[in-house]
This record gives sequence, structure tokens and C-alpha cells, in this order.
Amino acid sequence: MTDSWQAQREALGAFIRTQRKMANLSLRQLADLTSLSNPYLSQVERGLHEPSVRVLKAISVALNVSAETLLAQAGLIDAVAGGSADGAAETGQEEQTENAIAADRRLSDDQKAALLAVYQSMVDRP
Repeated sequence: MTDSWQAQREALGAFIRTQRKMANLSLRQLADLTSLSNPYLSQVERGLHEPSVRVLKAISVALNVSAETLLAQAGLIDAVAGGSADGAAETGQEEQTENAIAADRRLSDDQKAALLAVYQSMVDRP
């Protein structure tokens, strides 16, 4: 069980890092926007610390990512929880694709950011 939680933290950290880079924010800028310390955010991005729901909410606001997306990344809720049946399936599929890209260890952070940017430009966003 410990290995799966570690993998979940690492995937969450990679997702946050990718979203931060896509937003063209430095770690220091994100720290300022969230009122969290730079070292703490660095630990979260490296999967060394499991952030609280409050911290995930602050990060989601700063990165303009839904809180549900970060909670799903953290394994705290199902990716498709809530919403309408039609929209939830599409949103869940998009999130699964984005999560898979963010979690792929074969890709560099820059490659993930580029791939996510291309993918997101191709799908309809509300």
C-alpha cells in the first residue's frame, strides 16, 4: 500500500509541476499566490509530502485548475464523481488523458507540458 501512495503523491506532484509550468509560473510565484512556502511546494511537486485539501484548494485556485481535478489526482475523490452523466464522461476522459500524460515517467517535464498544451488546444473546453 505504501508504494501505491508514494506513486500517487509523485503523480500528483508531477501534475502540479506541469500545470505550474503551463501557467508560466516559477515555484516562488506559486508560493506567493498560495501563501505557502517555496520549500513546501517543492516537496509537494517531488512527491515527498502529501498536501491537505486546503493546500490543494489553494493550488487549484492559483493554477486555475478545478479543485476536483487536484483532489482526483491526489486520490481523494473519483475522477468522474459528480456532474451530469454526459458531461462527466467527457470530462473524466479528458482528465484521464491529462493524468496519463502527467504521470508518464518517460516524458520530461517540458515534453509533458507541450503535449498537454497541444491536447488541451484540440479538445473543446467550456
